[in-house]
Amino acid sequence: MKVTQEKLPQSQMGLEIEVPAEMSKQAYDRVVQNMIRSANIPGFRKGKVPRQVVMQRFGARNLKAAAVEDLIQKVLPEAIEQEKIQAIGNYQLRSDMESLIEAYEPGQPLTFSAAVDVPPEVTLNQYTGLTVQAEEVKYDAGKVDRLLEEQRQRQATLIPVEGRPASLGDVALVDFMGYTHSEDGELQEIPGGQAEDFEIELDQNRFIPGFVDGILGMNPGDTKEVIAQFPEDYPQEEVAGKSAQFQITLKELKEKELPELDDEFAQEVSEFETLEELRASLEKRYQDEANSKTKENKERSLLDELLNHIEVEIPESMIQREVDSMLTQTAMQLANQGLDIKRLFTAELIPQLREQSRPEALKRIKRALTLAEIAKRESLSVEAEAIDAKVQEIMTEYAGRQELDPERLREAVEDDLIKEKILTWLEEHCTVELVPEGTLKSEEDEETIEETEVEEELAPSTTADS
Repeated sequence: MKVTQEKLPQSQMGLEIEVPAEMSKQAYDRVVQNMIRSANIPGFRKGKVPRQVVMQRFGARNLKAAAVEDLIQKVLPEAIEQEKIQAIGNYQLRSDMESLIEAYEPGQPLTFSAAVDVPPEVTLNQYTGLTVQAEEVKYDAGKVDRLLEEQRQRQATLIPVEGRPASLGDVALVDFMGYTHSEDGELQEIPGGQAEDFEIELDQNRFIPGFVDGILGMNPGDTKEVIAQFPEDYPQEEVAGKSAQFQITLKELKEKELPELDDEFAQEVSEFETLEELRASLEKRYQDEANSKTKENKERSLLDELLNHIEVEIPESMIQREVDSMLTQTAMQLANQGLDIKRLFTAELIPQLREQSRPEALKRIKRALTLAEIAKRESLSVEAEAIDAKVQEIMTEYAGRQELDPERLREAVEDDLIKEKILTWLEEHCTVELVPEGTLKSEEDEETIEETEVEEELAPSTTADS
């Protein structure tokens, strides 16, 4: 079989294949014999239909079309193997099928063209001596104190208040009804802006301005009209930026009695015997988190910079595979959260999701190709002993909790270890300047949407919080 190769754009290899006359005849005879064996023609037993009858019944063109298709299916894999082409993805026929059928004569050579995706050739112009910036995430010592204080608040005991009015930090049981003014000046109820026997913690930061301030100073049994103001960027457009009037009745008032921050508290909220041990564990955890985030930022900065120095044409099949992998991973994560995947990944939505995933898929592929190219140039690899040890460690950790595929686990471990080794090598051969956290974030990253606490803080359907 004669095969001529031609490099094509988008990491494709073009193949012009000349099918020998004998193979051409065999394909046609094979199709006819299959028709004879399977045809159900009145007046003839199955498998005993004369060849001429079969040809008349199905038509010469249909038989030739089936033979050409059979030839292509059979010849292409053989040609790829013969030429030792490292093909990825499915082939694409470049010749016009109708023209092939017209030109095909059983027992005569047939030439057709096809293309297959092949691993892309990577041109990496520079990968040493690069200078990048990365955000340094520093350990916040106050984080431990804040976490312990939050835990104390959750462990607090509520004690009824007598003989004093409501103050910040109290927990109040209230009924309320909210109103806004219509365009003609009349009061109208706020949809969902009411609740009965609703327990709220008097914290000014959790509600729209004026709401909590209005409750402060009230005594149980008091009813009061309170003026509050919805922010301009409030997500419920019909009340955004409007002044609201709430009729609030304070029914009960309680104050928090916080537990002492001592060894007994540590035993209550953790597996540690002493508060000192709990603090030490939390400090280590947050220090490790800060170091890990800094490490991730350094690696991301290096990888992003490398993308500026790589030239590569990614075959479509590789992109589609990566998109498939990303969507599958997302679906699995959502399923683990108990969400109905069939309702989220509808036939109408999947094409849109695939298109949205494409830029990130391209980025991931380029990163992987860049790292592989560096590993090849610098002869970086991981010893089998290191891979075995890590696999065994993970298998032991998950023993009895989750069944793991040893082969797939080994592949994943090897990928992680070699990636870590390459990134460590890059850090040694490039300059990473650490800058304060938040320095490199774009304006878009810095924009945060104030999340309302309507359902969580006031009532299942109220709009009175911030």
